[in-house]
Amino acid sequence: MAAAVACTAFTLGAGASGAAPAGYQVNDGHFHLTNYIQEGTDIREFLDIMGTRVWRVALFGIPLQQQWSYRVSGDAAPAYYLDTDADLYYYSFTDAVIATAYKSLSEEEQARFDPMITGFNPADMYAADHIRRVLETFPGVFSGIGEFTIHKEFVSSKVAGDVASLSDPALDRILDFAGEVGLVVILHSDVHMPFAKPEKVRTYFEQTKQLFARHPETTIIWAHTGLGRVIQPIGGHIALLREILADPALAHVHFDISWTEVAKYVVDSPAAVEMTAEMIEQYPERFLFGTDEVAPRNQQSYLVIYDQYAPLWKALSPEASAKLRTSNYERIFDEANRKVRAWEAANVRPSGHGEKEKRQ
Repeated sequence: MAAAVACTAFTLGAGASGAAPAGYQVNDGHFHLTNYIQEGTDIREFLDIMGTRVWRVALFGIPLQQQWSYRVSGDAAPAYYLDTDADLYYYSFTDAVIATAYKSLSEEEQARFDPMITGFNPADMYAADHIRRVLETFPGVFSGIGEFTIHKEFVSSKVAGDVASLSDPALDRILDFAGEVGLVVILHSDVHMPFAKPEKVRTYFEQTKQLFARHPETTIIWAHTGLGRVIQPIGGHIALLREILADPALAHVHFDISWTEVAKYVVDSPAAVEMTAEMIEQYPERFLFGTDEVAPRNQQSYLVIYDQYAPLWKALSPEASAKLRTSNYERIFDEANRKVRAWEAANVRPSGHGEKEKRQ
């Protein structure tokens, strides 16, 4: 009976729908409301930026804070991780910031966001406990974890403390807990090392596949298909993705095509567009669109990547395009919300303070 009462407290009424109304072009599976110094766009201003083009957004901050070391940069306050050699450090308060912004919205406005937990250190065995505490503190809010980073060009070596690893038991503990709860996982980990030599191209990839295989009950989205600013699609990148896509044991793994740095590879040539489109057509349920924009100030800058992908939209069938742009997001996040709310109903005591409810 207690679980049934809790479920009522943490779910939205039966009239809610996750599907985009007619006229909306896309759902955004990868968006940062705040930046590397924890500043960002007011969430109501962001609703205006979404306008009538973007229906739902996976909402998160950035788990890393760029230190301002006066010894290093003097009065030139860094706003991005490339602005200074000073350390980055994990900033757990980001989860409270995202939850507070979400809870400031009306129920109808909340229905357009799927907040994510990011403020944990994936090299810490206590990270899963942080995720649990966030769910207990903000029931009815979060849909998943991420984007969080294991290997990332320029970033990983700047993070204070232990280096994150794909073979770390702390990461396994995180993904186990995510699978238990039903949380979607958005993972950033480069597919290979920067400027990798041919014999090293598969090192991170094999570790990534092994990680995915260890967690078959966890819904995972591999951010940017493993690419980055200098992590280019060398070594037959499409072939590597197809290894995962063709493996029935890895059917729980999806990919987002977020970040303008990734889009530039896809639209670099007609051949690149064709290879990408053929892969998506063959596995249309496995890909999601995302912007990876950080604290945008207007719709033009926010959706520059959507327009950049125009050649890909043209190359895809209407059915595959719709799944990539909207329905895969809705299927994955609607299911996550159903599972997470059920877990909360069974494991979290209602606060009794009129928590706003989230859709099931």
